[in-house]
Amino acid sequence: MVIPNKLKKGDTIGVVAPSNPIVGDNVEEIMKAKEKVEKDGFKVEFSKNLFSNTNGYSSSAKEKAEDINYMFSNDNIKMIWCAKGGENSNSTFEYLDYDLIKKNPKIICGYSDITSLCNIITAKTGLVTFSGTNFKTIATDETDFSYNEAIKRFVDGNLDLGIPEDYKVLNEGIAEGELIGGNLSLTRGLVEGKYKIDFRDKILFLEELGFETGPAMASNYLYYMKQNGVFDKIKGLWIGSYNHESNISLEKIVLDVIRDKYNFPIIKSNNFGHIEKKIVIPIGTKAKIDTASKEKIMLLERCVNDI
Repeated sequence: MVIPNKLKKGDTIGVVAPSNPIVGDNVEEIMKAKEKVEKDGFKVEFSKNLFSNTNGYSSSAKEKAEDINYMFSNDNIKMIWCAKGGENSNSTFEYLDYDLIKKNPKIICGYSDITSLCNIITAKTGLVTFSGTNFKTIATDETDFSYNEAIKRFVDGNLDLGIPEDYKVLNEGIAEGELIGGNLSLTRGLVEGKYKIDFRDKILFLEELGFETGPAMASNYLYYMKQNGVFDKIKGLWIGSYNHESNISLEKIVLDVIRDKYNFPIIKSNNFGHIEKKIVIPIGTKAKIDTASKEKIMLLERCVNDI
């Protein structure tokens, strides 16, 4: 495991766009986020291709990877914050310099499609990465909750994963393992192939955007994971947010798929994913689920180093 250093006031945060393009209203939103972060005592540097839309639906794969590699190589950049989510951060995988990343460990954070990128970086380098709010949402969220959670994690080194009241138990038990996962549709894409991740002995966390993925499609993703042995390998399961007009919950869909077959602990919370109030989850850090404890899940090791 490779642990990045804490962020401190005065540090420079690099902003990259590995997924959908920053166009239209997003440009103003990114500028507002920059203004807020700088007001709080940090510096912000935009990547060379942040506002590129070379392909008409995003910047090119090489442009995206160039920006990520540059931010890891630049000693002045202390954190990399992904601008927004989308669909194709996986386009960067073959162009990332994993040796460079491993030798220059830094905080990298984002959610939705960005969890695909974060999981691959962790898998290839051992670097702890983070599922947390995107840079753009610092400006678009109704409250500062998600931004403050990032500051608590990256500046203060706080190890909380929300409050006990956030959690409910779906299947009892105790489990320890490194955290892995994020968005369901993107995690499903990392099950097999050249860029797959290792689910063995992990605690898997999953959420999904109901606006794009109905219950049947979520079931499709979960059955694909089941049929390829994911649930035979993991130690525990943590289910996050999912809001669909049918009011069918993600936990119901999960249990429809795996009910009575697996005996690992399963917990549910509405504090990560496509939701206003998001905590920051370190990918690659060891955690413990204990459904009999007041804290249903806790981190067992630090995820940022004191400088």
